[in-house]
Amino acid sequence: MSERAAPFYCPYCGDEDLRPHETGHGAWECASCNRAFQLKLLGLLTRGLTRKHVEGDGI
Repeated sequence: MSERAAPFYCPYCGDEDLRPHETGHGAWECASCNRAFQLKLLGLLTRGLTRKHVEGDGI
């Protein structure tokens, strides 16, 4: 995937006035609270999406 995934709001103040930050991929700046932050995928979890069976679950 070559396109940048954009956040919808600032994780600190909740405002939506975000712009890409000059430091690189995944970095954003908020014009409202004057903070810069970075979004980064750490990886996939090894435990997957399995669900433990619970007695009486009915599913």
